[in-house]
Amino acid sequence: MPKKGKVYLVGAGPGDPGLITLKGLKVLEKADTVIYDYLANPELLSHCREDAELIYVGKKGGSHTMSQEEINKLLAKKALEGKLVVRLKGGDPFLFGRGGEEIEELIKHGIPFEVIPGVTSAIAVPAYAGIPVTHRNFTSTLAIVTGHEAEGKEESRIDFSALAKLGTLVFLMGVKNLPYIVGNLIKEGKSQDTPCAVIQWGTTPKQKVATGTLENIVDRVAEAGITAPAIIVVGEVVSLREKFKWFENKPLFGKRILVTRTREQASRLKEALVELGAQVFEVPTIRVEYILNDETLTKLKELPKYDWLVFTSENGVLAFFSALAKLDLDLRFIANQKVAVIGPGTESALKKYFIKPDLIPEKDYTQEGLLSAFSSVELKGKKILLLRAKVARDVLPKGLAELGANVEILPIYETKLPEESKEKLLSILRQGVDVITFTSSSTVENFFKLLEGTEVKPSKVLFAVIGPITANTLRQYGFEPEIIAKENTIPGLVSAILEYFERG
Repeated sequence: MPKKGKVYLVGAGPGDPGLITLKGLKVLEKADTVIYDYLANPELLSHCREDAELIYVGKKGGSHTMSQEEINKLLAKKALEGKLVVRLKGGDPFLFGRGGEEIEELIKHGIPFEVIPGVTSAIAVPAYAGIPVTHRNFTSTLAIVTGHEAEGKEESRIDFSALAKLGTLVFLMGVKNLPYIVGNLIKEGKSQDTPCAVIQWGTTPKQKVATGTLENIVDRVAEAGITAPAIIVVGEVVSLREKFKWFENKPLFGKRILVTRTREQASRLKEALVELGAQVFEVPTIRVEYILNDETLTKLKELPKYDWLVFTSENGVLAFFSALAKLDLDLRFIANQKVAVIGPGTESALKKYFIKPDLIPEKDYTQEGLLSAFSSVELKGKKILLLRAKVARDVLPKGLAELGANVEILPIYETKLPEESKEKLLSILRQGVDVITFTSSSTVENFFKLLEGTEVKPSKVLFAVIGPITANTLRQYGFEPEIIAKENTIPGLVSAILEYFERG
């Protein structure tokens, strides 16, 4: 008899992927199968194993991918196959999440399970909107209620008479029934002047909030165009929102920004922009492949004969150390070489391998800037190995040769066009973005290659580029960059975007 697997019911939190618990994240990373909901942020799936089976069972606006009974049976089936299964549920598994029904099915089959609670939208969403659900000067009582009841029912399972006497009320899944909820609260004695808020897509950059009173909140929600998923907050604590709100005050809140870096390198830029409130879309327009063939590896065995190693990108550093590992060599092999890098990003990559560069430009992080830094170094007769991309400008090697150095170029990686990015890119551009970022000329070139033969053209969008070389490449395609980083680094690009929007 095959060994039974195990099921973890994991709360994914209210939307912000950073609000999943550490324990939840750890089991997600180990899972064989992940069965996830509509309200579980899909970004969380990036933490899954590459070979993990991902099954979507979302329910949206009455349209169900699977019935609850089918989901229950699916959980049991996968566990009985001996798999470690994560049931990833929006919010918390037990708060109107039907986790109890899923557990009953597991118990029926004798399947072991664990529940990992999640941050519930009932508390987190108001918090992101600047509304504390309790406050000693307003109320110490809180009721969390399902708003998912059909209007017109002869008898409601909700005791509106009792609720009308409490302090803060939070209704989940109730925006469709807002008039019904408001009408019953007023009917049972809740003052029509009671502050009220309805929050859509709370804790995400798409967050939208309408505030008012029980008397006018239905009209305010309609004016704001708020629909599901949204929660309703009723109580005096809503009056604190204007003073307490913080999430929507972030400088890039709600801006839709497209990042075109490689998947491996996008995280630093994305994290910085998300921290400032932006909604960030990652679509790699380049894929980096290391060149670790026999010719490259043979050349690297000759490293001790060179006086200088020169790196012009983070990718060059990563490819170089991958090659060293393949040759079963360590840092002692380059103990006598001096190292030059083009800028802080490349320097940071190098320092992860415990190497501090001997030379880096002070400000201009381009080939021209690095060449200028070399001008104060005696290079006559020195042997330099330039580790770079297969296709690159020749400003640096020509300039170093003119300074008297013996320069050899070793292409150690190349950039490819990731055709798999095309459909995602087209979909995002059709929805519209505010800013498109480019961090190199190759990201620009491949971006436009992916658009070839399609009707999609980037319009009504700002272009943000990392420096003058990338800016010139963009101009070749007929577009003028509105945002150019003063410093050719990721922090420099983020600062330039922030400065642009702060100027209004």
